[in-house]
This record gives sequence, structure tokens and C-alpha cells, in this order.
Amino acid sequence: MHTHDKSKLTQKQIQYLNKLDELDKFYSTKKLGSFVENGKTYFRLFTPNAEKVTLVIFDEPGNSNGDEYEMTKDDNGVWETSVAGEKYGLYYSYKVKHKGKEEILCIDPYTKGVASLNTYFNLRKSIVVKEEDYNWEGDNWIKRDWRDLIIYEMHIRDMTIHPSSGAKEPGTYQGLIEKNRRGGIDYIHCLGVNTVELLPAQEFGNIEAPYKKSMYGKLNTWNPYERNHWGYMTAAFFAPEAYYSENVKEIKWDTWNGKDTKSIKDFKDMVKAFHKEGISVIMDVVYNHLSEYELGNLKEIDKEYYFRLDEKGHFIKHSGTGNDLRTERPMLRRMIIESILYWMKEYHVNGFRFDLAKLIDWKTIEKVKEEAKKVNPNVIFISEPWGGGYDPAGFSKRSWASWNDQIRNGVKGENPVNSQGWIFGKWYGNNNHGRIKSYVNGTLVRDEFGLFEKPEHSVNYLEAHDGYTLGDFIRIGLNETDPHKVVKNIDDFVKLSSQQLKLNKLAALFLFTSQGITMIHSGQEYARSKVISENTSAEDTMKGMIDHNSYNKDNETNYINYNHSEINKELVNYYKGLIELRKKFPAFRKAKYEEITFYDIKNNEFALGFHLSHGGDELIVLFNADQSKDQEFRLPEGNWEVLVNKDNAGIKVLDTIIKKVILEPSTGIVMKKE
Repeated sequence: MHTHDKSKLTQKQIQYLNKLDELDKFYSTKKLGSFVENGKTYFRLFTPNAEKVTLVIFDEPGNSNGDEYEMTKDDNGVWETSVAGEKYGLYYSYKVKHKGKEEILCIDPYTKGVASLNTYFNLRKSIVVKEEDYNWEGDNWIKRDWRDLIIYEMHIRDMTIHPSSGAKEPGTYQGLIEKNRRGGIDYIHCLGVNTVELLPAQEFGNIEAPYKKSMYGKLNTWNPYERNHWGYMTAAFFAPEAYYSENVKEIKWDTWNGKDTKSIKDFKDMVKAFHKEGISVIMDVVYNHLSEYELGNLKEIDKEYYFRLDEKGHFIKHSGTGNDLRTERPMLRRMIIESILYWMKEYHVNGFRFDLAKLIDWKTIEKVKEEAKKVNPNVIFISEPWGGGYDPAGFSKRSWASWNDQIRNGVKGENPVNSQGWIFGKWYGNNNHGRIKSYVNGTLVRDEFGLFEKPEHSVNYLEAHDGYTLGDFIRIGLNETDPHKVVKNIDDFVKLSSQQLKLNKLAALFLFTSQGITMIHSGQEYARSKVISENTSAEDTMKGMIDHNSYNKDNETNYINYNHSEINKELVNYYKGLIELRKKFPAFRKAKYEEITFYDIKNNEFALGFHLSHGGDELIVLFNADQSKDQEFRLPEGNWEVLVNKDNAGIKVLDTIIKKVILEPSTGIVMKKE
């Protein structure tokens, strides 16, 4: 994956890089981690470069000393020992010694459960877990064509931590699935989406270095909140995040989460509950880098094996997050594959979205899907196709879906201030009328600048966890707010003006009538605003202003406020109607290229119209994204039933029209032939 230019290196540096390459020879098929067999508990760790490894067993996770057991190393770099008895629930660590370095306590990278200390440079303890110890009540994976996916990207804690959710266990796995509540699973089910995509929920580093204080050689000058809220700092690839099992308003420094394995049951309860509602579960997973906020992880276990390093032994940081994992290593590739299979088998997870997937080597990408499909042929794989490169087409050739940033930027724009897109009656970058048509068809390689072999490889979205929300993008883009001014009253600010409402509807209508996988972010349906909370002690000069990168805020900036969904209920109902429409008519999901024909429009470059003929249904979708003039469209012969207009969306007939229709600026319509 990563190649070094050795022409300018010293002989010593070349020798060092050659030594790193030689580590690829180590490989083992032995079962790793902790497990029980024949009345004994086994412990195995792969680290070919360590001088010595010792198992340490603790009575309590907070203890610094415990019983020690020497481990022996085989020819393939696997260290092993065992203790008598079935030691489920046991806390343990590995004490790893490298040449010229002090011994350090390390987490088991294969641990299935974690006792997690909330502190910077967390020293977690591993737990021996009994697997396949859960009553699934007959649950299994949901079988669903990728083209039918309507994804709701969401953060587990954010969905119920706000008081408006009504949850008894706010911010937790259990709170998310409480029934008869205003928020959480009932709200998601009522919206009509059929898939949730969870922001990272593998055990992760919550806490960054103390602000403006030096600790372990790090000086935090960038994050006054000292939090990593979204979860893109994975600490344990096989364990669910313990914090989401704790009903706490705020993380407390130096407290333990996950002292038992409650999070394992809670995560399974959550998946089972979603499946009962017919909702698939996708996990956002991070295998391109490791948490920066840990002591005793793969960096200490075997830095030279697990990470991409330069000729001086420094971490390569194309991820922008501190360190890049060397995924092309045979034993790291094996760990990634086994992690994916574990979440499928043990937790019934339906699919995965890979963060910064271009940092993962192609062989691993191919092998992950190959092995996962043996377990579940319907498994979903979605890449974020950038990070050290950009290649949605490469993922499509390997039958992976990818986030389609082209439709996002083409439809709404790249920047609300000076790079607006089609819904504003403007063209961003290389977008034009032809490009907009290509998005309707799935952004296929057969069209100019296309990316995908098949429509179902295109994950169409206009908003995700990072960047401005679509609602805020439109507020700023229409010059109806200044992102650098403090919002005086958030409830008044959230309420959409008539033009904001029009553009939100127009964008949503385009999204839900385009071929591919549809994704929305939580709160998009009510034009959620991320105004930085004033209720925090953090030294943030942007308090009260709109945020476009809220990764560090475990506060109301990110929490889903269900009062705001009531304020913009008309838009929520519009989204519900579009979801219902997309589900009802396969034409919006499965129409072939030849079954979509476009209007030839001469006098308005921002108007768009297309006719769908699929499965016995004839539908017409029309848009007028021009902000100042009406647009007339002639209709084919017959009676045309209106299902979507500027006010409402759904599958009920709102009106019947013949011959022609005139669209106001910034509006759209969907009609079905009677």
C-alpha cells in the first residue's frame, strides 16, 4: 500500500525499511485473544518483535498489580499461556517488553469486552467473555437489496440524551430502544427508514489531552472540550463502547465504565430491537488508524509490525489522525477480517461503513467482502472512498458501495458562502445540466465524470455527521444568517423561513428520486441546526455560532432535540412522505438506464424533468431550481395524479392534472399516470 522512495535515503535507513518489510513472513492461524477450552482459559497475543510477554490477572480493573504468568513464544510470533478453570469475567492485561524499552501493560487487541477508564491515555483492562451467550429469539440478519436501503446515519448517545426524547435511560443503548417514547427507535420507525448507520460504537477513546496543559508529551491547543464525541478513535476492534451502557449526563474523569460486560448484552438488545422493527443495522468502523488516546495498545504491542512507518521509524499520518495502520500486514488483515466476522456472527450486524477506506489496501478490501459474504450473502459494505487518495470507481469495481460526494456537492454545493450548487440556481465546479442528469441515473461510469459500475454502489447523501447540516448550509447559502454571529434564540432560529423550507424540500425530493442507496443524517428531516451550546465551561470563542465540525461536543450542539422536529413538522412530514414514496414505487430504486428519459428543456438550465417507466408504473418527476422564474412543462397524454407537490409528499393522490404543469421557483412535483 505505502511505498518509500529509497533513492535519497542512507544505507542505514534502507536497511531499516527492508527489516520492516521482512516482518510480513510472520503468520499464524492459531486462535488469538482469550478463550475457554476443555476447562482451561487460554491467552494468546501476536507480537513477533517483543522480547518478553507476561499475562497479568487483576481482581479489580483499577488495580495496578496482579498475578503474573509467563508466556511462551512460538516460531510465528504468537505468545501463549493458560490458567486452570473457566475464567469468564476475569480482568487481564499483557505486560509487553521490547528491546531497550520498559515493560508496559497492554490491552488484548482481540478482547471482546473492556473495562474502560475515562482519562487521557486510557489504560484499559481486557475481560474474558463468554461468547454465544445470548437469547436472540430467532433473530437473524435482514435480507435486503442494496437498492432498497434508506439509511439514517446517527449517533447512539445523541438520539436520546436530550430531555425531549423522554428516555428513562438517556444516551444509552437501552434508551435508544425504549418503546412509547418521543425519541429513539419509535421516532426512527415512524420516519420510515429501513436502516440505521451507527457512528463508531467499537470501544473508543473519549477523552483528549487536557486543554492547554502538557501531558504525555501532548499539548492540546485545538480542543477546549477535551472530548472525542463521534468515536473515530478506536481502542478495541471486538468490544462495544462501554460508555453507551452508562446512564450518565457527563463523562467523569478517572471513573470506570464497563466493569462488567453489560455493554455486550445492551448492544445485542439494540440490534434485536431494530431488527424487530424491520430496520437493518450498519456499523461505522475505523480500521485505518488507532486511537491516539491510549497507553498499551498496538503501538506498544508491536509498533513496527502494525503501523506504516517512515525510514526514521515515525508514524505515517495520511489519515490526519496520528497514525496509519499497515493493513497489508497478513496478521493485521486477519484481525480486520475476524473483527468484521465477529460483529456479524456475535451481534447480527447487517453491514459496515469503512472510515477513510482508501487507506486500506485493496487485498484487504477484497478479502473482507469475500469472507463476509460466506457468512451473509446480503452483507452491506460502504466505503468512505478517500484518505490517502480518492477512488470511488476502484471500490465499485470491487462491488463496494461508496459515499457519493459528487451528488452532495452538485446538488447543494461545496461551501454555503461561495460554492453553492443546483438547489440555489447555481453550478458548483464541473457541474452542469448533464451532471445533474447523471446523478438521477446513479452517477454511472457510462456518463461523463461518472464513478460507479452500478447504481447501488452510489450512496446518495446531502448531509453527514461532518460538515454543515443541510439545514444550516441552506440558512447560510440564502444569506438569511451569518455563521459568525451568535444565535440569540435557538428555537426561533431553527424555524424555517418559506425559502429555506422550499430548498430543503427541493433537495430532499432530488435525493429520494435518484437511483442508488439513499442516506440521510439524523435531524436532516427537520433541518437540524448545530448551534454551539452555550451551556459548557469549555473555552470556545464560537459559542452560540453555527458549527461545521462538532466531533468534540458531547452537548446540545449534537443532541437531537425533538422539540425542533415539532417546530419544522411540515418538513418532517415531507421526508416521511418521500420515504413512503420511494418504498412504494420500485421505479425510484430499480429503474434501468433506458427506463429513464429526460425532458429537453431549452430556456432554463436549472429546470429538470424525467419520465420513469418501470414495472408497469409511469411516473414523471419535475424540478424548477431557478430562484426567480416559473417553468412550464408539457405532459404526455393522459391523466396525471400528483403525489408530491410544493407542500406535501407521499403516496396519496393530491390532485389530477392534464396537458401541462407550471412550477414555481425552487419547487418540484411527482406525478403518476392514472
